[in-house]
Amino acid sequence: MTQRAPDSSGEQPDSLPDSPGPPSPGGLSSAEVAERVARGEVNDVPVRSSRSVTEIVRANVLTRFNLIIGVLWVIMLCVAPIQDSLFGFVIIANTGIGIVQEWRAKKTLDSLAVIGEAKPTVRRDGRAAEVSVSGIVLGDLVELGPGDKVVVDGTVAEADGLEIDESLLTGEADPVVKRRGDPVMSGSFVVAGGGAFTATRVGREAYAAQLAEEASRFTLVRSELRSGISTILKYVTWMMVPTAIGLIISQLVVKDNNFKDSVARTVGGIVPMIPEGLVLLTSVAFAIGVIRLGRKQCLVQELPAIEGLARVDVVCLDKTGTLTEGGMDVTGLRTLNGTDEEYVRRVLGALGASDPRPNASLQAIIDAHPDGGGWSVTQTLPFSSARKYSGAAFDEGDGGASAWLLGAPDVLLAAGDPALAETGHLNEQGLRVLLLARVRGRIDAPDAADGAEPTALVVLEQRLRPDAGDTLAYFEEERVQAKIISGDNAVSVGAVAQKLGMPGAERTMDARELPAGHDAMASEIERNAVFGRVAPQQKRDMVAALQSRGHTVAMTGDGVNDVLALKDADIGVSMGSGSEATRAVAQIVLLDNSFATLPSVVAEGRRVIGNITRVATLFLTKTVYSVLLAVLVVCFQVEYPFLPRHLTLLSTLTIGVPAFFLALAPNKERAHPHFVRRVMRYAIPSGVIAAAATFTTYLVARHHYAGTGALDAETSTATLTLFLVSMWVLAIIARPYTWWRVLLVAAMGLCFLVVLAVPWLQDFFALKLVGTTMPWAAVGIAVVAAAALEAAWRMVGRRFRS
Repeated sequence: MTQRAPDSSGEQPDSLPDSPGPPSPGGLSSAEVAERVARGEVNDVPVRSSRSVTEIVRANVLTRFNLIIGVLWVIMLCVAPIQDSLFGFVIIANTGIGIVQEWRAKKTLDSLAVIGEAKPTVRRDGRAAEVSVSGIVLGDLVELGPGDKVVVDGTVAEADGLEIDESLLTGEADPVVKRRGDPVMSGSFVVAGGGAFTATRVGREAYAAQLAEEASRFTLVRSELRSGISTILKYVTWMMVPTAIGLIISQLVVKDNNFKDSVARTVGGIVPMIPEGLVLLTSVAFAIGVIRLGRKQCLVQELPAIEGLARVDVVCLDKTGTLTEGGMDVTGLRTLNGTDEEYVRRVLGALGASDPRPNASLQAIIDAHPDGGGWSVTQTLPFSSARKYSGAAFDEGDGGASAWLLGAPDVLLAAGDPALAETGHLNEQGLRVLLLARVRGRIDAPDAADGAEPTALVVLEQRLRPDAGDTLAYFEEERVQAKIISGDNAVSVGAVAQKLGMPGAERTMDARELPAGHDAMASEIERNAVFGRVAPQQKRDMVAALQSRGHTVAMTGDGVNDVLALKDADIGVSMGSGSEATRAVAQIVLLDNSFATLPSVVAEGRRVIGNITRVATLFLTKTVYSVLLAVLVVCFQVEYPFLPRHLTLLSTLTIGVPAFFLALAPNKERAHPHFVRRVMRYAIPSGVIAAAATFTTYLVARHHYAGTGALDAETSTATLTLFLVSMWVLAIIARPYTWWRVLLVAAMGLCFLVVLAVPWLQDFFALKLVGTTMPWAAVGIAVVAAAALEAAWRMVGRRFRS
């Protein structure tokens, strides 16, 4: 029996199944847990961060082009010498490299996922203990607090101001107040209060848990690079099929040649049309990026996030936990309206003792005022990001009673209150200020703050992250706009940003003054850099407003109030110490909580994008000239000029080996959109020039050579021209030059010279230049082609600057 998902209207399922008996306040006993484990009533849904080994092997081996090349390889093994079958061994090596690199990335991701895995707290044998998600059994009593994710379906057993956000399931952003007996769904998360629930659906029966597993699984999709390469491969297939058919007919039917030689030359024309190494190098580049970032304790939950962050032009930062460390210190207490300071200290101690799961601000107050005063709590109001305050009511033990609110002064006080002026001065120094106010009615009333009596200002100092300033400077240098979006006072947040040297930190705005429409809101966001008093739903709206203007937006955060914005941003980045909910929806988790890791992620993305763009141009240049050569051969009714061994040699020296090094090299070039267009702008003219130069040399050689061995001489001359032109394309792509790039290009050229100079290599590759006239003519044609390449690349560069 399976659980029904929430319907599109956002309504809950009709009912949850009955709870497996009334829960004991102490939870299950060890014997009951063992009994349920034996019955298989455990939460056995596998939470994986990566593909399985079987999936990795299948994805790398069972490809369309591997099938085509595999069939051609078998044919060549039957009809030609082994040197004409070398391309098959290259494909095997490429596939093996792809499998090994992705397996290494999988190991890195899986080990990091274990570190970052949520550890729910369950009550067993009367004691609370953390267990893995897969360790929860049916009937477990699972405790909840602010920021905790509901990991299985259940029924509320205890509730203390418990508010749960179910927007990830239903689309409804407003938190739902939960009381004893109410259902809770896996995939939702706590925004305020606390409590416990009894697990009623575990494992694969918890429908929403399946959705969460699928949503958080490591993936290779939603990437402009990968979708662009898929588009390219689709077009290549369309071009290759009719061209290959024409070539087969031309070589096997029209030309009256030796059958085996015709087959070999036909295969030699088909194989280079396939950019077989392009997908491999893209996967390897991504995988090595994951491994490099993993060493820096950065968990990439979705692989294209590496690429995505490199394309970001706006990064929205939550102050707390991102620019500042989680902890705070109380640096001052200022009483108001003549209130006794000692009494205020007792109130603050009692407030701290009333909350079993204090946030960072309240924890600082607890540290400063550890004495709870011995008062009994009669009512509590947990802190909520939407309300901006918390509260509690007490029986003071001597017949007296009091009720208190603790929160943002500008929310609790009316405009113009004298206490706001002092608050403003403190905020300008970058200090955080909380107001303690006494109320006469119920603290959970909607108008509880109306008429509240200001009693004291609690001054807190936030601890700045030492690396935050350098990271903000990096984004400024890279022309990535930083926007600080915080629930704190805008002036205070702006002062913190100025301390970190953030450009534009003086342009602050209270988010309560933001217009509602996306267009008007986007204009204000682009104009200002720091926003305070931002409600959780507003963070989401601000991200959407920026996206409506064409911005690629990253959002960082660690609190439950950041979840909705993290989910909707193009790239969500969570701190490892953040709430379970933020880690669940983010694509990138910084396990060491270091904001300074973000530049490394951007750098990896730029390396992948820039280098794959380079090597894709190499591979597609080969595809273009291979298709054109085949078309020209069919049109001119001549033998195809190359055997597979020739093109294997050329591909290895001018594409395969250089591309592997270039794909993994450092690259700080700014990421640009429109991958397919950018690659084809250069690959098409380069391929056309290479094909024209090579076929011209081949036709000239056919008129120059005659007699036995003429075809071999013609092939060798054409090979020389194609090699030189391809080397020039490589030399252009390798720019800007560094010592190792120059050495790489020179080494490839030297290898080709060795093949031409060593007799047994000449025989192995069937390459021997005859005479001096045609070889020098081939060099001259290649020089003209090189000049044409330079002109074409400069023209494209001037016309398309983006």
